[in-house]
Amino acid sequence: MALALGNLDPPPTYAQDLAERTAVIVGAGIGGLAAAIALHRRGWTVKVLERAPALREVGAGISLWPNATRALDLLGVGDQVRAFSAVEGPGGFRDHQGRWLFRSNLQTPYGNTLMLRRPHLLDILRQAVPTEAIALNTTATAVESVGNQVLVTHNGVQTSADLLVGADGLHSTVRASLWPDAKPPVYAGYTTWRLIAPPLDLDSDVAESWGRGERVGLFRLADESIYTYLIAKTPPGTQYPDNRAELQRRFSHWHDPIPTILNTVTNADILHHDIYRLPALRTYVAGRAALLGDAAHAMTPDLGQGAATALEDAVDLADAVDNDITQGLHRYNDNRRPRTQAIARRASTFATFAQASGPLTVPLRNTATRLLPERLFQRANQPLLTWRSHEH
Repeated sequence: MALALGNLDPPPTYAQDLAERTAVIVGAGIGGLAAAIALHRRGWTVKVLERAPALREVGAGISLWPNATRALDLLGVGDQVRAFSAVEGPGGFRDHQGRWLFRSNLQTPYGNTLMLRRPHLLDILRQAVPTEAIALNTTATAVESVGNQVLVTHNGVQTSADLLVGADGLHSTVRASLWPDAKPPVYAGYTTWRLIAPPLDLDSDVAESWGRGERVGLFRLADESIYTYLIAKTPPGTQYPDNRAELQRRFSHWHDPIPTILNTVTNADILHHDIYRLPALRTYVAGRAALLGDAAHAMTPDLGQGAATALEDAVDLADAVDNDITQGLHRYNDNRRPRTQAIARRASTFATFAQASGPLTVPLRNTATRLLPERLFQRANQPLLTWRSHEH
């Protein structure tokens, strides 16, 4: 259902003295729509190609750390996102019996952390893009960079543009076409189930709880429902005929309200996906094409930075190409690749730590977490959360 946000189509505000510039964006997820907004606000004519017949965000809830909300503010939609979000308070990590290992304040010195439903975020972004700019049921089958133009073949038609943005996710067509030597995605070693449960009695502290190779996250949304994710080490591609039964088998002995939550949902409420990451690329730019979001640096969700870095990418890309496109793309690569790849490495490291499953590594992990000073935790997160666009 569309959100009633009014007309968010902003007029071009930058570079109005330049000749009309055109961009084709492949993919209408969070990163692709954010790129469309950012470029449109700077006077570009954008065309977004989306192979799905409708814009539906696959997911349940999403956390937006201060760097993500800062990017949303620069895109002009921050207030709309806040209107549909819960502001997270204290949080931290527990063991599977509910005993606290570490507590921290998610309202950091760098800003608040928001939690909302992923479809709400997608809808807000969609409404900020001109309706005629989005082409649904449109599959990009071939792309090539020729001089100062890119050529995109889609549904039997070829479109040329000054800029191509590959925002088409983990299995990117753009990346496969223009980055033929890129390594394929790698299974991260675990799978995840996500769901939104009805409102329940839940203490005010949000938390991720840790067991042996298993984790559960609980976060309250603005309507008091509970966004829940459950993680377990499994072989890649493992499917379960009854996801709810599998979750109850694994987590019914965990602390409240986890068993209660699993009793309130059906299989239709549960999304199940294996987690993959993308090996580091040597560049995010090829000719007049740039990758962003998961197409460039798909990472594990352990730091909650997948969508955030895609939003940052979109803002920084539009800033970088505002004048000279070729030089701007090199600047975009120089700015974004070190940061996003460092975050991806950090997320993978944290996943290894949190997913500990051995008889020695689990108690060591728990003890190390109990001894972690909060000030050190906040200081370690500073580079992550204090991103600002190079132009602002």
